[in-house]
Amino acid sequence: ETEPLTSKKDVSDCNEGDDCKENGHLVRNPKSALRLVEDGNKVHPSQGDKGEAAQISNGYSGVQSSAPCNGMGELMELEDRETWSKKIDFLLSVIGYAVDLGNVWRFPYICYQNGGGAFLIPYTIMAIFGGIPLFYMELALGQYHRNGCISIWRKICPIFKGIGFAICIIDLYVASYYNTIMAWAFYYLVSSFTAELPWTSCTNAWNTGNCTNYFSKDNVSWSLHSISPAEEFYTRQVLQVHRSNGLDDLGGISWQLTLCLLLIFTIVYFSIWKGVKTSGKVVWVTATFPYIILSILLVRGATLPGAWRGVLYYLKPDWQKLLATEVWVDAAAQIFFSLGPGFGVLLAYASYNKFHNNCYQDALVTSTVNCVTSFVSGFVIFTVLGYMAEMRNEDVSEVAKDTGPSLLFITYAEAIANMPASTFFAIIFFLMLLTLGLDSTFAGLEGVITGVLDEFPHVWSKRRELFVLGLIIICFLGSLATLTFGGAYVVKLFEEYATGPAVLTVVFLEAVAVAWFYGITQFCNDVKEMVGFTPGWYWRVCWVAISPIFLLFVTCSFLSNPPELRLFDYNYPYWTTVVGYCIGTSSIICIPIYMVYRLIITPGTLKERILKSITPETATEIPFGDIRMNAV
Repeated sequence: ETEPLTSKKDVSDCNEGDDCKENGHLVRNPKSALRLVEDGNKVHPSQGDKGEAAQISNGYSGVQSSAPCNGMGELMELEDRETWSKKIDFLLSVIGYAVDLGNVWRFPYICYQNGGGAFLIPYTIMAIFGGIPLFYMELALGQYHRNGCISIWRKICPIFKGIGFAICIIDLYVASYYNTIMAWAFYYLVSSFTAELPWTSCTNAWNTGNCTNYFSKDNVSWSLHSISPAEEFYTRQVLQVHRSNGLDDLGGISWQLTLCLLLIFTIVYFSIWKGVKTSGKVVWVTATFPYIILSILLVRGATLPGAWRGVLYYLKPDWQKLLATEVWVDAAAQIFFSLGPGFGVLLAYASYNKFHNNCYQDALVTSTVNCVTSFVSGFVIFTVLGYMAEMRNEDVSEVAKDTGPSLLFITYAEAIANMPASTFFAIIFFLMLLTLGLDSTFAGLEGVITGVLDEFPHVWSKRRELFVLGLIIICFLGSLATLTFGGAYVVKLFEEYATGPAVLTVVFLEAVAVAWFYGITQFCNDVKEMVGFTPGWYWRVCWVAISPIFLLFVTCSFLSNPPELRLFDYNYPYWTTVVGYCIGTSSIICIPIYMVYRLIITPGTLKERILKSITPETATEIPFGDIRMNAV
């Protein structure tokens, strides 16, 4: 009554709507006298003949022979899936994804704004109980089920499949503005190949009468209306925001930035078009180069006059700040967005691992490297800010008021321009920014690529290069609004609204689906199948309760206090808040839409539809290699 899993016999009596495939895949005959295991939360059948059914260790269900097998079934090698060439390729890719531009500008600013050294306490607590458990969970899910962010939900909780589509939309939003910031860095890089950096003087065509170069040999005083040459280069030459009146009048497109972005997307395409075997080699440069440059800049910054003032301001603890709720919200948000669960990247990257890879160790190593990098980046930034304060004869707080990209493109760029060997330091600094951004872009797009290719393998599996090209073109066209003279205002809007609350909502639902619907016991058994030991009570408590509460806390705090946006001298009008929430909602709306769609197409009564929709589907595809059948 049973067909071997490797049987070549054709099965044609499949019900309409069932996942029935013939070439190299396991095919289930619904008329068979033997039933397949349908409850994804059970490792073994709880009743009936134990030889009747068994669940394959990677989440697939299949018929097992009643003969004893001493704990090991035959290896199923029906479908080959690409894997990383080396373990280090995977680690560097994950580190390159997690360590991005935000580590350089966002963490130092949030740290000194929220109590300096005292901020490290809530940051560490939020990392231990929120960020790292979610990071570990995504790596384990991706490695075990070996699928992207869309199709993986068939094996976890099908009704939540809309999460995968929401993730893809969020990733496209990120690609539409994040790469524009790299285009700014590329513009700076090209401009740095001169004997005298263009943002060191006030004699250029773009400068105004308020331009004040306090580094000049002349006795120049700094006033309230003074503008540094670095700020005017950034705002009037690179961005050209003075030619835009705001979001309601963005102005024309900057052809210089368009060419920079086109070159960046060209690099991205030829880095990821063949898959992880090519991108895994590129990250050897893009993930390691920033650490070399950070080390050089740290040593250089520490030798500057006044550097100690910046370090003192960075680390001086303000214990009263720990009583403020905002500090804990900022700590939770920072660790979450720094590690980066919820973008489908960790699922995609881990899905190319060997089945028995130690993802537990990987999660601890990569998350620790990420957090340490953020902390060290603070010294790189604040030694220079201390130097700036010394030169201006001002307090560090006055110099450090720039946030976000302005901290890099104005304050830090100005400090570099007035160091000895300024051209050299400018070139390596903006090269570092490019490499920090590139591997994060590789990762974000790979999350979409893997998700779509795994969901529609019959359409795109043999046409990866064509699909990647189409995706790059879509991202480039979507970035055009950010390349206008008012593009910086668009970037700020997308950064605050398109990703923040949407990603938080996605990961909250993901954590709930895994811990409460798929089952924490089943998930821990999955991890044991891979790494050989079951996660302890600490991880279980975090996945079931603490991490979802952590996400809910940050999401509610964000929604209750939407940010009041301001960039340069432009105050965002009220209607931009509405537009921002609409952009954020446009991605997560996929989740309830798919839930309704799933219930409609599922046959049976409402109760039966709900039960079927929250029960993992019987899988039909068994990946190549490293797959064991559980002995019963």
